[in-house]
Amino acid sequence: MFESKSGVLLIGGLIFFVFAFLSNAVVPMLMYQELPEQPTAALVNENLMYQFQDLSLRYPDQFSEHFGEATQENCVEALDLGREIYIGEGCWHCHSQFVRPVSNEADRWGPVAATPEYQNELQRPVMFGTRRVGPDLSREGGRRGNDWHAVHFYEPTSVSWKSPMPNYPWLFDGSPDKPNKRGLALITYVQWLGSWLDSYPLYEDYVPLEEQMDNPLAQ
Repeated sequence: MFESKSGVLLIGGLIFFVFAFLSNAVVPMLMYQELPEQPTAALVNENLMYQFQDLSLRYPDQFSEHFGEATQENCVEALDLGREIYIGEGCWHCHSQFVRPVSNEADRWGPVAATPEYQNELQRPVMFGTRRVGPDLSREGGRRGNDWHAVHFYEPTSVSWKSPMPNYPWLFDGSPDKPNKRGLALITYVQWLGSWLDSYPLYEDYVPLEEQMDNPLAQ
């Protein structure tokens, strides 16, 4: 066996597999074994709280019914629920959450994924994705407003006409301006992705919703 071409290729393949496993799994695990895993409560930041408060202003009746007030405690609840829905609806099949250091991915999706980003409860397990029918979502948070996400989940083709993404009407109580608890939670989770990065649009840069309502041209 070891003298045949197929045997040599088999042994070589096994060696490379073991090397890849050690370098990509065991070594990083040993390097960051002292890094504590952050609970969801530690992941709520000012950028995310801005988005959560914005949801409470855009959908006051639904938000009040399902979450009450836009507090940090309620934001934690929304994040945990949003992650469960993201997984349960199979979003991770078509969207990855891992920017790889190949093929200019950083130019398309933002900074290459780093181990500390995944050392928290919301990234267990890491959702590498099975394929990229849609874009990587590692840096999705803050790129679009909450109302865009609401419409997108309700009917994706209304904002992205070539999108193969299915509709998710069960995340709403009838229309895209009435997200239910699951819809609000999923939007919160998506807005969390990348909210810890310096590249996230700073919450100070947003025009308050009240000003947008008074002046439709204010963006």
